Amino acid sequence: MRTATPTHRDPLPKTFERLNAIHQLRPIKDDADYDNAVELVDRLAVLAKPTPDQADYLATLTELIARYDHDHYAADVPAASPIEALKYLMEQNDMSASAMGELLGNRSLGSKLLRGERQLSKTHIRILAERFKVNPALFL
Repeated sequence: MRTATPTHRDPLPKTFERLNAIHQLRPIKDDADYDNAVELVDRLAVLAKPTPDQADYLATLTELIARYDHDHYAADVPAASPIEALKYLMEQNDMSASAMGELLGNRSLGSKLLRGERQLSKTHIRILAERFKVNPALFL
């Protein structure tokens, strides 16, 4: 397995050029590239005061990871109804109806939504999209 990312004990470079020297910003081609990119994002994301170059690099690398995720790991639910998509995401995340209700602010709301007794509001959609890291359009 290739690895271009420095070990955790090495300090992170502060300039864009030096960050790019340890992990070049280019499309992610395979799981090794992906793992290296995620490791570096994890380290950059927890910096208390990132430099402007570190922040720019983090934003760019995050976009590359998101593109790879979309191309390789996107849920195959384009023809699913919003409720079917929600059920799928809940199942994949081991989330119960009551846990979803609690997330949305009312424990009994989860069951009502899943049975079709209530509709998803814009606020519900925003919360669910953030929780499951999906496009809010999935629930429309």
